[in-house]
Amino acid sequence: MPPPTIEEELGQLERDIRQLKIEYDMFFGGGRKRPPTEIEWRIDSVIKRYSERQANMRSAQSFRFTNITQTYAKYKEIFRKKTQQKEEGKTERHFGAAAKAIEAERALKHAAEEAAHEAKRPKGPFRVTCTEPDNEAEKVERLYQAFVSAKEAAGEHTGKISHSSFREFVRKKTKDLQEQKGCRDVEYVVDVVEGQVKLKAVVKS
Repeated sequence: MPPPTIEEELGQLERDIRQLKIEYDMFFGGGRKRPPTEIEWRIDSVIKRYSERQANMRSAQSFRFTNITQTYAKYKEIFRKKTQQKEEGKTERHFGAAAKAIEAERALKHAAEEAAHEAKRPKGPFRVTCTEPDNEAEKVERLYQAFVSAKEAAGEHTGKISHSSFREFVRKKTKDLQEQKGCRDVEYVVDVVEGQVKLKAVVKS
């Protein structure tokens, strides 16, 4: 059996984090005696391993991994605070915790299915306006991610699109249009035209 792909492991990581949250809810509600340290250790190990090789991921994979780790970090902080409260006797035990956990799992599964359907639905063009790209790193990064993700979704090759070359393109294109057209703002549009992903720069009056 071939080893799992990065996408498969990231998908499993997302499922493990959802399961961890459910089991912690059961722990805090009195449905289990001990915190789910085993699954937490497994998640920490996977995140550590991928953190060390994130530079080798494709941009869309890296973006997805970053979102996963940010979500996990938020959960970890919540778990830490609730565990501390539980140890100090500040929380009450609730009956029916297991039933609530099952309902929470169903809700999470439904949300995941909705997100998957949403990702497959055709979306309108992605737009962002730049004035000084050197000082608008967040905007340029969102534009880069939208452009690469659209290309990958369309089955187009993205191996030659690096962060640095893309930033330089946006910086130079913005400056050229500002000088040529005497404008201040340049709107960049990522759109799919006849099955091909296009990046357009439009002068804003």
